[in-house]
Amino acid sequence: MAHQNDVINRKLVGHEVPTDTSNALKTGADAAQVTWPEPVLAALEIPRAMLPDLVLPGTVIGQVCAAAAAETGLTEGTAVVAGMTDGCAAQLGSGATAVGSWNSVMGTTLVLKGVTKDLVHDPHGVVYSHRSPSGHWLPGGASSVGAGLVAREFADADLDRLTREAAALLPTDLLRYPLVSPGERFPFVAPDARAFGSREPASRAESFAALLQGAAYVERLCFDYVDLLGAPTDGAIVLTGGATRNPLWNQLRADVLQRPVSLPSNAQPALGMAVLAASSRAPLDSVAAAMVRLDRTLEPHRSEKDPHDEGYFRLLDLLVQRGWLPGVVATHARERTAH
Repeated sequence: MAHQNDVINRKLVGHEVPTDTSNALKTGADAAQVTWPEPVLAALEIPRAMLPDLVLPGTVIGQVCAAAAAETGLTEGTAVVAGMTDGCAAQLGSGATAVGSWNSVMGTTLVLKGVTKDLVHDPHGVVYSHRSPSGHWLPGGASSVGAGLVAREFADADLDRLTREAAALLPTDLLRYPLVSPGERFPFVAPDARAFGSREPASRAESFAALLQGAAYVERLCFDYVDLLGAPTDGAIVLTGGATRNPLWNQLRADVLQRPVSLPSNAQPALGMAVLAASSRAPLDSVAAAMVRLDRTLEPHRSEKDPHDEGYFRLLDLLVQRGWLPGVVATHARERTAH
């Protein structure tokens, strides 16, 4: 058996190669022990010999062979390094590699990925972790809330004009839970969850403002949830994804979180793969610091704290009333705000 990346790596080095725990995580690899689950394989009658050996991402697994050099133009003898999934690579490309730092990706949906020293255990299975090449852990989760709803609801709109109009309406007392598709998976699991608003919008601009605000509130709830699990959240917060093209949304997210947020110049997975490759020869954090450039950092407006706290608490109440959000999570979110 081979993953897609294994096939390419075999061609590059000219012999069998181990696979990385990141791409193999959902094939069943135990990232903590860097082994396959032997009892499970035995129960399923899967021969261990079918599976490749395992290594951590960032491990040198061979060199470009003569045949591959001739076919690709790559230099013979170039080191080939075990990779990782595109989502994890994008996190490295954002520069969020130190313990306590987080990369929040607002694309079609919201994905939050952080760094912890120890493995985070989530009894509800909402958060799961990849293994970092540094040996730390990369916990994260994917919500069904995100910017995908902007494309659906405002495809024919002048978004620059709509953004200017929305800016004058924020914070708004119209609360939206902007699900892109039915069902929620992070920061809570609710298969029956549906997008909703607390009332009808007075205008299209107000609906747009509430969408931006609602996504920012869900992002805040994601941070409250991982904090409840014991994950450190006191490090840098880096924003990436298509939503970062909207400056109002970026500032709104800083205001809702009441934390500085940074935007990198380039957070593509390809950059993350380059960071990963370089980490085979130097510590990951120092490599990321040298290779990742931040475009700007936004400070939160302190005057926005109380209005957004009030709106956020109201949204928590609505989620609890619908039976989607566990009360213990809502309580923790309120207590964390008070501290």
